[in-house]
Amino acid sequence: MKKLYGRIVPWLEALVLATGGPGMLVVGFVDSATTLPPVLIDILLIEVSMHRPRLMPYYVLMTVIGSVLGGLLLYILARTGEEKFVKKRTDGRAAKIRQWVARNGFLAVLLGALMPPPMPFKLVILAAGASEMPARPFISSLTLARVIRFSIEGILAVKYGAQALPFLEAHKFASTFWTIVIGFGFYFGVKYAMRPPKEESSPQNSRD
Repeated sequence: MKKLYGRIVPWLEALVLATGGPGMLVVGFVDSATTLPPVLIDILLIEVSMHRPRLMPYYVLMTVIGSVLGGLLLYILARTGEEKFVKKRTDGRAAKIRQWVARNGFLAVLLGALMPPPMPFKLVILAAGASEMPARPFISSLTLARVIRFSIEGILAVKYGAQALPFLEAHKFASTFWTIVIGFGFYFGVKYAMRPPKEESSPQNSRD
């Protein structure tokens, strides 16, 4: 796997640096819609952000857009009943994941998108479509998760440079924990802010 990364990452990095943000958008789309080596998109984002720190927010934005569009394509294919497509990309875990997504919806997609490999995130996307999860919460949860994950990676790339990836590998569990905490914090914060106002009930005085 290291040899594969050693060949692919430098080539993709040169391509992205030459094409700018659209290159990250395309790679993000392909990463979500198809099967690329695990964490390839994360490594690539760290590399290009490290070389061009000022463009890091732009790279993050384009990666998020591409990743969400790729995930949305899988979601649409699953929701429109492409059974052969779904079965070809699922295994014995599909039924359990589908039940989990059907019960938890937004939180299931959010958590699945924040968890690192070997979390089968594409199965989560397919399950969201197959269980007919509404498009709005699906897109919102996926976007929120990708913004958090890629922003953290971009910030670490700018701050630590070439040590960003070793830092993430050395603190894999801690970084995953805090990423999930941030994600849940955003979720419950938005949920609290968007809660419907409580109706103030005024006591009714009955008069004879």
